[in-house]
Amino acid sequence: MAGNTSNTKETSMTWLTLFTTTGTLVCCALPITLVTLGMGATMASLVSNVPFLVTLSEHKTWVFAVSGALLAFSAWIMYRPGRACPVDSDLGALCNKTQVWNQRIYWFSVTLWSIGFFAAFLALPLQIWLET
Repeated sequence: MAGNTSNTKETSMTWLTLFTTTGTLVCCALPITLVTLGMGATMASLVSNVPFLVTLSEHKTWVFAVSGALLAFSAWIMYRPGRACPVDSDLGALCNKTQVWNQRIYWFSVTLWSIGFFAAFLALPLQIWLET
């Protein structure tokens, strides 16, 4: 039963991590992408319909710090030393399947976080540097 509780915690943490990293993408990468593609009116409409995006964007440093910490904690939960699935055939198979999905969701979250980080913090300085 202890393995099942650990699995539930790992799955919950993985979904929480996916949610927060998606928030970084929505708050920071989406607006920059829409404006870059010439869809400023779409962005204005989005902000007027979903006003919390402005608040997220104003506090993007905290959003990225918290989501990055959650990513690090999630990685520790999944890849910590001594973590193993039970040998029991039914629980072991379920645990292994859950581990595979958790790792897929985790790496998808890391990808989303990286795209958001690039768009929020690196894209403009890189563009300015390339133009000079």
